[in-house]
Amino acid sequence: MQFETKCVHVGVDKDSNYNSCITPIYPTSTFRWIDVQTNKGFDYTRSGNPTRRALEESIAALEGGVDCRATCTGMSAITCVMHLFKPGDHIIAGNDIYGGSYRIFTNVFSHLGIKFSLVNMRDLAAVRKALTPETKCLWIETPSNPLLNIVDIAAITQIARESGAITIADNTFLSPYLQRPFEFGVDIVVHSTTKYLNGHSDVVGGAVVSRESALAERVGYLHNALGLGCSPFDAWLVLRGIKTLGPRMEAHQRGAMALAKMLSEHPKVERVYYPGLTTHPQHELAKRQQKGFGAMLSFDVKGSRAQAEKILTGTRYFQLAESLGGVESLMEYPETMSHASMTADARREAGISERTIRVSVGIENPDDLIADLKAAVDVA
Repeated sequence: MQFETKCVHVGVDKDSNYNSCITPIYPTSTFRWIDVQTNKGFDYTRSGNPTRRALEESIAALEGGVDCRATCTGMSAITCVMHLFKPGDHIIAGNDIYGGSYRIFTNVFSHLGIKFSLVNMRDLAAVRKALTPETKCLWIETPSNPLLNIVDIAAITQIARESGAITIADNTFLSPYLQRPFEFGVDIVVHSTTKYLNGHSDVVGGAVVSRESALAERVGYLHNALGLGCSPFDAWLVLRGIKTLGPRMEAHQRGAMALAKMLSEHPKVERVYYPGLTTHPQHELAKRQQKGFGAMLSFDVKGSRAQAEKILTGTRYFQLAESLGGVESLMEYPETMSHASMTADARREAGISERTIRVSVGIENPDDLIADLKAAVDVA
C-alpha cells in the first residue's frame, strides 16, 4: 500500500460482527476471560485495548516500525523512553529543542541521575566531543522547535552506532508523511500525536515507535508498567485524524511556503526560519531527508518585543495559542509560552529572542493567511 492508502485502511477492519467501516471504540476498563488461562487478547485497558491497538498498528505501519505504543500525551511518550535509561547514563540532545523536552531532561530526569549534554546537533564535531563512555542515547529533534534547524539524521545515527548508543528521534514536526527516521537508521521514533497525526486540536496523545523487536518489548513493558496508555476515545480520535494526514500536510505546506516567502520579503522582518527557503542554511539537507518542508515556521521581527506582541495580537485568522499541527493557524511566543521552561540564557544560546514568533500554518486559503499576517506586520 502507498502511504495515503495506509492512512485510510491500516487499523480499521476490526469489526467481524457487523462489518463496520470505522474502527469501533471499546470504552471498557476490563475484559472477560474465557477461563483462568485464556482471554481474547485483552484483559485490562491499561495493558491493551482494541481501539488503541488499532491506532498503534496504524502509526507503526506509517513509520515503518515493528511496533508502536500510544500514550496519553506527547510528554508521556518521552517519559516512557527515558525509563530505558538508568542513573549514570548520559544522553546528548540539541540545545534548541522543545521547551517541554528541555524541562523534563534538565529538571526531572537529571535529578534521577541521568546526565544530559545539550549541544548544537548540527555541529557533528560538537556531538562527537560530547560523547563519553556512559553515552547511551543521541536525541534527535529535526526540524527543531522553534527555529527549524535541521539535524543530519544519518550522520547522527552513524555516530551513535560507533559509540554503542541508540538514537531516538522526535518526528512530531513533520509526521511520517514527510519524514521517516527509521530509513536513516534511527532506533526509536516518538510523536506528540496531539499535533499533525490527529490534526484537529481536539485530543492530546503521544506515540513511541520501535524499529526492532528487542526495543519494542522493553518499550511495551514500560508503557504498561508506568500506566501511560491513551484512552480508547483519544485513540479513536487520532486514528480518525490520520485518515486525512496526507492531504492535510499538502495543504499545510502550501500555506507555509507562501507565508515564508512573504515574510522573507517584508521590510519589517529580520529573519525567517523555514527549511523550504533556499536561504535556509540546511535547505539542501532538508531536501535529502524530508519529502517536504512542513508547515512550521518562525520569524524574528525587527524592532523590540513590543513589535512582536503587536503582531501576535493583531491578526484575524491566526489564533494566539500554544500547540501546533491543527487545521487552524496558530501563532505563539516562545519567550513566554512553548519555551518558557528554558532559562533566558538557554533560550538565547539556542537562538530564541524576544522578537521570535512561531507559526503553525493551518489549511486555510494561503491568500487569506498572507493578507492577514502581512497587515499585522505592516502596522507593528
